[in-house]
Amino acid sequence: MLEISNLSLSYGKHLALDNVSVSVAKGEIVVMLGANGAGKSSLLKAIGGLVPWPTGARRRMNGQDISALAPHLLVEAGIALVPEGRGNFVDLTVRENLLLGAYPRRGRAGEATSLDLILSLFPRLEERLGQQVRTMSGGEQQMVAVGRALMSKPDILLLDEPSLGLSPLMCKELFASLARVRSTGAGMLLVEQNARRSLALGDRGYLLENGRIAGEAAAADLANDPNVSRAYLGV
Repeated sequence: MLEISNLSLSYGKHLALDNVSVSVAKGEIVVMLGANGAGKSSLLKAIGGLVPWPTGARRRMNGQDISALAPHLLVEAGIALVPEGRGNFVDLTVRENLLLGAYPRRGRAGEATSLDLILSLFPRLEERLGQQVRTMSGGEQQMVAVGRALMSKPDILLLDEPSLGLSPLMCKELFASLARVRSTGAGMLLVEQNARRSLALGDRGYLLENGRIAGEAAAADLANDPNVSRAYLGV
């Protein structure tokens, strides 16, 4: 399980996160809802080590304190981040991108088995293993990014706006693939603009407002909450 407690993060004088505490269990899909600028991406960047971890905050993984770990050691501890914008190596092939995901020590053992699993989760990638990533559609590139992260055998997968810029058809296919990812046993913390699809996929959700956690409930309860519907679901 991933446990984050008392996380406050500032950029200069701007307070992006204020005493945030969240948790994600193994195999659980947790959705983070919030308006633009609420601090959702900052939260994932902090957890994944893309910004310095602030003093006083606690980051625990499977009961161990990993607050002070360097970013590459966070991957070894079982955290994988799929950033907004995907972060693929677009001049390389699909196969090369996926195999790079297995570079961490925890991903090297059973690399071939992991690759077979990824291709079963994302059948479209199997058809394009030798294709240069830059020539693929946005949805296919997002599948490469998620697959590459899964090659490190994470316990927790952090996803930042995976459907951003995708067509409705590719968005539907991506979410179907994310539902299959649950079979790997990895937990997911999902930041996603498509709140309706996210809550349909998720087990639990948090509401993030102006850098603070404003609520927490089962995903189904959030989807049926009139206030959440008006704020995030366009109802």
